[in-house]
Amino acid sequence: MSEKKELNNEALSEEFASLLNKDDHQIPQVGDMVKGKVVTASKSEVRLDIDGVLMGVVRGPEMYIEIDEYADLKPGDEVEATVIETENESGELELSFRLVGQEKAWNNLKSAFKEKTPVEVKIVDANKGGLIARYCQINGFLPVSQLSPENYPRVSGGDKGKILEKLKNFVGQEFEVSVTTLDEEEDKVIFSEKDVWNKKQKPSLDKYKVGMVIEGKISAITNFGVFVNFDDNMEGLIHISELAWKRVDSPAELFKVGESVKAEIVSIDEGKIFLSTKKLQPDPWKAVSEKYKVGSEVEGEVVKINPFGLFVKLDEEIHGLAHVSQLDLAPKEKLNDRFKIGEKRKFAVVSLNSQEHRLGLKLIDEDQKKEEKKPTKTETKKSKEKDKEEDKK
Repeated sequence: MSEKKELNNEALSEEFASLLNKDDHQIPQVGDMVKGKVVTASKSEVRLDIDGVLMGVVRGPEMYIEIDEYADLKPGDEVEATVIETENESGELELSFRLVGQEKAWNNLKSAFKEKTPVEVKIVDANKGGLIARYCQINGFLPVSQLSPENYPRVSGGDKGKILEKLKNFVGQEFEVSVTTLDEEEDKVIFSEKDVWNKKQKPSLDKYKVGMVIEGKISAITNFGVFVNFDDNMEGLIHISELAWKRVDSPAELFKVGESVKAEIVSIDEGKIFLSTKKLQPDPWKAVSEKYKVGSEVEGEVVKINPFGLFVKLDEEIHGLAHVSQLDLAPKEKLNDRFKIGEKRKFAVVSLNSQEHRLGLKLIDEDQKKEEKKPTKTETKKSKEKDKEEDKK
């Protein structure tokens, strides 16, 4: 019996010592991160056992399901939390998953930025410049220029109101993006969907080379050019300057959405394919010197008036420029007061460069020419005297 008592006493002593050690356990302070085991978990709160000594509770806005490890907790799971109160109304630690989750989210973004790996974001709002994209609870910005070609808002004329309407359609959707700018102190994050799209497109792009001719359909028309879909859902842009050899003010003058078109690949840059339709057409400027000579007089139609001069249509393919210095304007006289779009005027060719596709013009003042053709007083007097002599004969 005495031996049993001694054993029991030893066990009690060890247990008592253990309790004393636990009493010496350092109490966590506000801001400390603790690790605990889930005792109970519901949608409204999670209770944690901290080292078998303390109990903590996470509830309300401090719950956090955006990070996977907090999304579906069960009794026995080990998780980390941040202390926000050392003692609540029940004498427990008040804890937060949100603060830990945000720190983990920032660490994930830092890793994605460093390793250039994509992340999933949810679009929560839109403005004229782009989309507000949320990663966990961290908001970042996805500029319009960083959208993939398939999501880029193509609006004729660049109407900002219509662009915003299209951008708002993305609210609620999830995008795969890369992190291009990251500054935790400034709470600044910039995302790019285009970068991810470019990487995915690279294997498909490898089979295309500059000089190849593709055939596709016009998918969109903007004020700066037209987009063409071709082959395996590839897309290219024909810039307005590559649509035709003549001057084009609006791509809609030449093409319609859904129209088939052939184009030559002129550039492949950062996952984008740039095309040209004019490369497949004869260059009219090669024979321009046969039609127009420096010093010759030509008739042209004013097609555009700019502060620096007039764009003049000489024929269907060749347009020239009459610089403001070549238009004989009176002091303070304005171009729009003197010239009208659609009117025809006489010009002299003052310069010609077929390689650079430039033809310079100078206005021929018709009134001045008439004055030059009028006979002088001496000429008129001699003419009258000659007429009198003829009458005497």
